[in-house]
Amino acid sequence: MQNNKTMTKNFKILLAEDDPNLGMILKSYLDARGYDTELCDNGLKAFNMFKKQSFDFCIIDVMMPVKDGFTLAKEIKTINKKVPMMFLTAKSMQDDVIEGLKIGADDYMTKPFSMEELLLRMTAIFKRSHSNDELESNIFKIGKFTFDYNRQMLVLGKDEQKLTSKEAELFHLLCQNKNNILDRTEALLSVWGNDSYFNARSMDVYMTKLRKHLKADPSIEIINIHGKGFKLFINK
Repeated sequence: MQNNKTMTKNFKILLAEDDPNLGMILKSYLDARGYDTELCDNGLKAFNMFKKQSFDFCIIDVMMPVKDGFTLAKEIKTINKKVPMMFLTAKSMQDDVIEGLKIGADDYMTKPFSMEELLLRMTAIFKRSHSNDELESNIFKIGKFTFDYNRQMLVLGKDEQKLTSKEAELFHLLCQNKNNILDRTEALLSVWGNDSYFNARSMDVYMTKLRKHLKADPSIEIINIHGKGFKLFINK
């Protein structure tokens, strides 16, 4: 899943449904709300489509010809473990949905269902998945250290160093730009809100503190790039 996407017109959905009437109704409903929806009437077509394109969400009917929904879901997960998916199932198949949840589906809906409820559940799943991605993306492996931005914690083995808010904000920017230049003005505006002389001197002090926190691993350097900014350099 693409981490920075929200549920907008760019949101791409794979819809695997062999009932032509339901399939077209669902596609029309989702398209009308700005989603880019690809409809496939069997599991094999859906899998081939998934291999060719990037999707943000999958809606999969359990009972389909050629390749059933469970098999399709398993194969999709071999390509993209994180793509959110929802199963559509008949009432008689409800017990079998446990199997689908084990595969990695996020939810299921029993036919017939409300289109509005489908959309609400999709939105909830996407927000949850998006939140989890953001949490993962805020943990950085830097040399021998692990930096947990959400906890403002720098970890080396069993030792944990709690960073101040300013230290954590600065180090987060450095980690995001690892081995590249972090523009000095950009850092000041992001952390302090303006690039005054006083704040610039304050940032230099915090950079010195970060260097002290990181000195246990000599492969890590925070380098001053004259006239430009800073670089978090990892000498592997």
